[in-house]
Amino acid sequence: MDTERFRKTLLDERERLSSTIEHLHVANSSSFEDETEEETFDNHLADSATATLDREIDVTLEENAEHLLEAIDHALEQIENGTYGKCERCGREIAEERLEAIPHATRCIDCQRLAERG
Repeated sequence: MDTERFRKTLLDERERLSSTIEHLHVANSSSFEDETEEETFDNHLADSATATLDREIDVTLEENAEHLLEAIDHALEQIENGTYGKCERCGREIAEERLEAIPHATRCIDCQRLAERG
């Protein structure tokens, strides 16, 4: 397996996610009260609801990006310690096709399916 290729893919994705998180931090730096004060007092309740939904979506996107960044960092650590591409549950090799689709995968497809079933 070409771990250097996966390292580059992971580092590129890490950079992209870091930029996304930074953008979301800047976009959400003001408080919700500051945002709603900028609006006029004659706003409809739906306008406030839309602003709330937009804020919640941004926060969720930021949280998801941070979780993905953690997974990428974990995969990079696995490359460093020589365990990248091995299933953390059963120890078998993770298919290269799976790693190409999800380079931060920590389980083989069979173990992932079991985990998703509960």
